[in-house]
Amino acid sequence: MDISQIRQRIDLLDDVLLRIFNERARLALEIGHHKKLLDLPVYDPSREKRIFARMKEDNPGPLDDGAIIRLFERVIDESRRLERIMTQQEEQEGC
Repeated sequence: MDISQIRQRIDLLDDVLLRIFNERARLALEIGHHKKLLDLPVYDPSREKRIFARMKEDNPGPLDDGAIIRLFERVIDESRRLERIMTQQEEQEGC
């Protein structure tokens, strides 16, 4: 493959990642709603540890485990941020 073909494949993967990230965010918002109903905290460190352990265990490379963890930390941080925004909006609407 030449550079333009490789870039085209990367663009296709980026499109898939975009859809996956947004679907994950939608599911995180759904979980956030359930957490609020159950009066559970947004942050669940044990859940995050399990996610990181599973990702490291399943990581085929070439990204090393540290890179995978940093990527997933970012994804999880954004999900948690969305959950907090949703909770704040629901509280403001309830006032």
